[in-house]
Amino acid sequence: MSYAVDFGTVSTVGLESSPVADALAGLRANEARYFKNKYDHTFTVEPASEAEPTIAWVSRILEEERGIVISSRPLEATAFQVENIRMAYVFYENGLSINVMYTIDDGGKRAVGFKLSEGMDVPEELGSFKFARQKSKLAGTIRGSYFVIKKEY
Repeated sequence: MSYAVDFGTVSTVGLESSPVADALAGLRANEARYFKNKYDHTFTVEPASEAEPTIAWVSRILEEERGIVISSRPLEATAFQVENIRMAYVFYENGLSINVMYTIDDGGKRAVGFKLSEGMDVPEELGSFKFARQKSKLAGTIRGSYFVIKKEY
């Protein structure tokens, strides 16, 4: 069952099994607020069991671009398009959020972003990345990194 993320009232619905559920819920709400304010898009997530194509697409990009396989269990995912940008998000049990920004037009921006919830360690598979810190009223301190996608997906 899908869940429209409410950034006015942060909820851990769907994320309860995470050891950093409150921080992950804040991170998810932070993303929901961004898309609502910038694109008037309602950020709606589905349980991982209902979002297998999205999770497979994100996993394929990670594997083919950088040889990365995420060891944590995915809890939720979403995929949508705003303007000419295809977006996908996967939220993992360990507190990790991965997003893919894939501009549909040739030559557009295409990247994978990683965000770490407050209170989680950097996953071993992402140890080679440098993470910048950003403050969020909803999520506390978010650590983020990214890489540019080189191939076509």
